[in-house]
Formats: sequence, structure tokens, C-alpha cells
Amino acid sequence: MARKVKPDEQALWKKVADTAIPIHPAMAEPKPKISKTVFKNSKATVPHPTFSLFKIGSKPHLNGNLPRRQTTRPKIGMDFKSFGRLTRGKLRPEARIDLHGMTLSEAHPALQGFILGSAQLQRRLILVITGKGKPKSDFNPMPEVQGVLRRNVPIWLAQAPLSSVILEAIPAHKRHGGEGAIYVYLRKHR
Repeated sequence: MARKVKPDEQALWKKVADTAIPIHPAMAEPKPKISKTVFKNSKATVPHPTFSLFKIGSKPHLNGNLPRRQTTRPKIGMDFKSFGRLTRGKLRPEARIDLHGMTLSEAHPALQGFILGSAQLQRRLILVITGKGKPKSDFNPMPEVQGVLRRNVPIWLAQAPLSSVILEAIPAHKRHGGEGAIYVYLRKHR
């Protein structure tokens, strides 16, 4: 036989039930929305954002209080006309380096020497071929990103001493290797 619930246990259960969020909000009673908090010692009011219920597949939002997305172009270091020709694959690279089959310890000094040497020879556009990487097995419990060089070369290009001679580094057009290559546009030698 079940025992009877005591009044203090009922009060405790009511506190817990008031903080619970229902799984199916359509079945639950809507609670009143709190829009302002008034402090006792002050006349100032602080508006609180009101949240609408989230549904699977929708984007989370506050009722119009999100900052607007910037629609400006990303900052590029080169002039817009040359950048457009470069992204369409219309510019021809003056030199290229192929890092296929190299380890990280072999590729890093080779890349540094090639880019710094190209800057001294006053080349403007070079192509760094990293390859797309070998596909990983699907049997691994942890997901792996393919292409060790493909991941690390952009990091190396952003670090010193290469960053001082590079104006722009972007993925290559399909005709020059696509995802497996990077255009490196060098600064003018002054």
C-alpha cells in the first residue's frame, strides 16, 4: 500500500515542477513572459529579451534583438579586379611547388625556401599543390580530417616569415588543382 504524501513534500515537488521545461510545449500551459525587472532601491528598469519556443529545424532567435549580419565583402589584400581574375582561374601561376608525398617535416622548409626565393625573384603568383589527402577508413570511431598538408599549409602561410611576403592566399581554381592547391599572391618587391 502506498503511503500518503506529506504537505512539505508536496511543496517541494511543486517547486521542482515549476522549474521543469515540458517536452511537448503545445500541451503545457503558457507561462507569462517577464519583460522588465525593477530594482527595489533604484528606478531603473532593465529589459529582458523574450524567447520563443525552439522547434527542430528552425534557427534560434530572440524577438528581433539579434545583431544584423554584415553584408560587406571580406577584406582582401589585393585589388578587386585581380582578385576576381584569380578566383576565376584567369591568371597563370609563374611557378609551382608540389608537396605530394612529403612529410610535414620535409614540406615546411621546402615551402618556406620556395616562397622566400620566389619573393626575391619578384614573382607575383605561385601555386602550392598540397593534394586533397588520402580518404580515411569509415571504421574509425573518431572522425578524421583528410589531408595533413592541406590543413597545415594555410597555417604556415599565415605565420612569420612567410606572412611578410604574402599578400593573399586562396584555394586554387579547378583548372589549377581546385581543393588540392592554393594560390599564393606575393607582395611587390620594393
